Amino acid sequence: MAQSKTSTTLSTEQIVNTVLGCIEREREREIVARRFGLFERKETLEQIGEMLGITRERVRQLEKSVVTRLRTMAEQGTIPNLVDFQTNVLDILQKDGDVARISKITALITEDPNREEQSRVAFLCQLCPELTVIQEDDNYYNSVAVKAKLDEKALKAKIENLAENIKKMGEPNKIEEIAKSADIANPKEAEALASTSKKLATLNGRWGLIKWPMVNPKNIRDKIYVILKERGNHMHFNEIADAIKKSEFKRKDVTTQAIHNELIKDKRFVLIGRGIYALKEWGYEKGTVADIITDVLKEANEPLHRDEIVKRVLKSRFVKETTILLNLQGKPQFKRVAKATYALAE
Repeated sequence: MAQSKTSTTLSTEQIVNTVLGCIEREREREIVARRFGLFERKETLEQIGEMLGITRERVRQLEKSVVTRLRTMAEQGTIPNLVDFQTNVLDILQKDGDVARISKITALITEDPNREEQSRVAFLCQLCPELTVIQEDDNYYNSVAVKAKLDEKALKAKIENLAENIKKMGEPNKIEEIAKSADIANPKEAEALASTSKKLATLNGRWGLIKWPMVNPKNIRDKIYVILKERGNHMHFNEIADAIKKSEFKRKDVTTQAIHNELIKDKRFVLIGRGIYALKEWGYEKGTVADIITDVLKEANEPLHRDEIVKRVLKSRFVKETTILLNLQGKPQFKRVAKATYALAE
């Protein structure tokens, strides 16, 4: 269920300006604003040092010193409006599994959750004494949690445990099943934790490893696979194209011809009728109708009535009965040995 936007008395920009006003020296204000990207894009230590005429190490020292002072002031409650901001964020987190990505928090408390707004929210969260912040890296999204419930070490351990349980399950699952597997009582908490991990992805209500096509299809072939797997039955390539256009995929602007081309190339898909495809993992094998008839007769190891042959072929091919009969009567590898009864030719 989508959450409604949470109202705030002051904008994040106003609160950030209040915080910066607590820094006495203009140079230090400049460093903090540029390092955290509070008004423009984030800048590196080198870029700021070059602009101010000091070394990158000096910039780092000043940044660390200022942030430490601000955190002390925040703990003492002497930064105006920061307590209200913290209360607002805590209220959101406690309704949403005690953890959330900064991008989600930003979307809930600002009208325009752009890059600068996300940077401001992340900066303010770092100062709040009752919040735990995870910085973005290769494994995690920039996220925030209720410190009373999860410090940084405990938060990362829970996220990794969740990812490990999903990996052991071997396939995407609903968050309720994943929560049980990871021994997390509240599915909402499990979903919140999963959303902070770059190892995980979700699609169609199921969570899995980001490398799994069923939750993170990277190309047309993967999207076709997801559509067929979700349907659980064979589909015409035109139907597949329509389903992709109506899907939750990020990119859905694919042509029917492109889909048909990928179906032909990928070994996961088997043509079982005129323009109709199924998944190989469902037990289908590539081959013509004549190939399937040959397999049926080989498996039977005895002549079969044409009706029985048709019945068995139709289990793996979505074709007309007349197509099967024409192959029986017209292909040299089959011979009639009795009335309407066929076997493989010698």
